[in-house]
Amino acid sequence: MSYVHTLRVRYGECDMQRVVFNANYFVYVDDAVDTWTRHALADELAKAGSSTDLHAIGFDFMLKTTQLTWHSPVKFGDTLDMHCAVSRWGNSSFDVAIHGQVNGDSRFDAVITYVSVDPKSQRPSPIPDIVKEALSK
Repeated sequence: MSYVHTLRVRYGECDMQRVVFNANYFVYVDDAVDTWTRHALADELAKAGSSTDLHAIGFDFMLKTTQLTWHSPVKFGDTLDMHCAVSRWGNSSFDVAIHGQVNGDSRFDAVITYVSVDPKSQRPSPIPDIVKEALSK
């Protein structure tokens, strides 16, 4: 599945150079993946009686590594589109690739490796099939 998360850059997210402060790129991609995951799993969450709690379907995930390659600045007032897709499935981990664009122009690429964890113990666990299916559509 390729999901597009859009946001407008606010003044307080920029630095003295009038561009997005570097740490905020990670905030943006984290928000994009969270929103995408909950959107993709909305039907499963509803069946479990929840609208947002991934634990209701026996799933949670935690960041293992992240990498971001910057191409061009994102500035105050820009509308940033982040295209999210799973680029690798493992047994208990998966990679999400995020491509950030403004008006179709490439601004950054990020790859995040997540580990599927049991919600109670927070120990690595196999990725549920319903998650793989939902994020692969």
